[in-house]
Amino acid sequence: MGKLIVTEFMSIDGVAQAPGAPEEDPEGGFEYGGWQAPLIDRDEEHFIFEQAKGMDALLLGRRTYEIFADYWPTAPAEFDFTALINRVPKYVASRTLETPLSWDTASLLQGDLAESVTELKDRFGHVHVIGSLDLVQSLLRLGLVDQLNLWVYPLILAGGKRVFADGAVPAALRLTESRVFANGTLKLEYETAGEPAVGDIGADVERLT
Repeated sequence: MGKLIVTEFMSIDGVAQAPGAPEEDPEGGFEYGGWQAPLIDRDEEHFIFEQAKGMDALLLGRRTYEIFADYWPTAPAEFDFTALINRVPKYVASRTLETPLSWDTASLLQGDLAESVTELKDRFGHVHVIGSLDLVQSLLRLGLVDQLNLWVYPLILAGGKRVFADGAVPAALRLTESRVFANGTLKLEYETAGEPAVGDIGADVERLT
């Protein structure tokens, strides 16, 4: 079976809304659309693309699909990401969109979410999810996420849609890779590792002394 890899760009306080442009997603009166743009540099862009090159399929929620479909089909060809994201098969989890979708190689997931995503993981080696915050919560609840790539930027946005919002399920994570960029951004790669363990710090201290 393949891997489901979630990539999120977020502030230190977990906000991931509209990193790319001011009008990307102003829902809820969000005032900081485009917050990632002043911080991202060429080294970071290159690293993001190198990771994305392993993408065999892209899974998106409705809102992120609409944002991407409005931009990437006509994005400048000199952007490394343009050819890749337009080429790979894309699957959209939505109860409101209707077929056919406007973006080439994009189609709606059919039927039960857990079953359809499991089928994607059976067909493709690396299924990537970008943004799609509501969908990510559902995928985590269903235990379908294998890897989390969290890009944490040195910002506190104090409001907006968060990666781990209300309704997130408890989970243990295992750090498999980390990197610090010159602008202070952290790239943290985690594998999911079951449920959180608990203990008694006082008892553990006594045991170790």
